[in-house]
Amino acid sequence: MGLLDSLKAKLAPAKDKVADLAQQHGGKIDHGIEKAAKLVDEKTKGKYSDKIHSGTDKAKGALDRMGHKDDGTSGSGGATPPPAA
Repeated sequence: MGLLDSLKAKLAPAKDKVADLAQQHGGKIDHGIEKAAKLVDEKTKGKYSDKIHSGTDKAKGALDRMGHKDDGTSGSGGATPPPAA
């Protein structure tokens, strides 16, 4: 347990920096994810559309979680606003 706690403590500043960047630039990152997914989907002629969209959704979810400054627990159901449509 001690090693894991030590590692978490060392990575905390990096996690905070990533969260700050996600919060500041979330819209640009989200747009980039969409653009990349569209390009890959076109290049593969739709063969992997379901997998691409699933991966895109997961990436957006991770970005959304990183961009919210809360207690860091997923699925807390608290005051997290819904994603913009």
